[in-house]
Amino acid sequence: MATPSQWIAGARPRTLPAAVVPVAVGTGVAIGYGGAVWWRALLALFVALALQVGVNYANDYSDGVRGTDDERVGPMRLVGSGAAAPREVLAAALGCFLAAAAAGLVLVVATGAWWLLLVGAVSIAAAWFYTGGSRPYGYRALGEISVFVFFGLVAVAGTTFVQLEWLPWTALAASVPVGLLACAMLVVNNLRDIVTDRPAGKRTMAVVLGDTRTRTLYTLCLVLPLVIAVALTPWQPFAALAVLATPLAIGPVKAVRRGATGPALIATLQQTGRFQLVYGLLFTVGLALQAL
Repeated sequence: MATPSQWIAGARPRTLPAAVVPVAVGTGVAIGYGGAVWWRALLALFVALALQVGVNYANDYSDGVRGTDDERVGPMRLVGSGAAAPREVLAAALGCFLAAAAAGLVLVVATGAWWLLLVGAVSIAAAWFYTGGSRPYGYRALGEISVFVFFGLVAVAGTTFVQLEWLPWTALAASVPVGLLACAMLVVNNLRDIVTDRPAGKRTMAVVLGDTRTRTLYTLCLVLPLVIAVALTPWQPFAALAVLATPLAIGPVKAVRRGATGPALIATLQQTGRFQLVYGLLFTVGLALQAL
């Protein structure tokens, strides 16, 4: 039986900034337009976190039963290590998805936007079929695209919409750097796992692009958000506050460009999450200051 600390590790807390940042940024947009509703923002945060943890457990389960995690370079996995039975991890994933659905339903009722039910259903399906089912799209180099859409566009725009009950263009623009930073987390994770994913038949984007091009992609995912923050200043004068996070990007970019591999990329993943979180909080403040 897995210990509580192992369950926490299985939830992959280093990936949680990918859930926190889009909700924060979407709320920053809502504040900027004078329409923040804090209980809805907190509920949106719960939905995002539940989906993130759910997809992490689902990934642990699906990769574990396929044997993809039998030889790992990265942190421990519950099923692959034998710490927890597959059915237990599956139950944890489904429980997270159910909790996200219940919280999301409250937001649907509050806004009266019933079409959000479809968005929620597609989000949960995307979380499951990333590595679940007979033809997981995460094994077909589509993981980064899905992350960009759901942890960028959908999460930021959705958070803004449930508070304002309309969607300003700023939410869509702000979702682009947020989506890129979420992709950076997946890119560096898959870069680390190329050596085990390729022989296991897991064709991530990193496996398809190869080592060198994946390192370039990672660099772009960290640099472009800084460029976009500056580009938004004619319409959002304080958006460039996010550039203050630049020093936190230097270390991980250097490590990746200099050829870090294996366990060394675990620290890079943590540094990427730190940059993502600080960038997101500064970007949120900048967008919120539009209300002044």
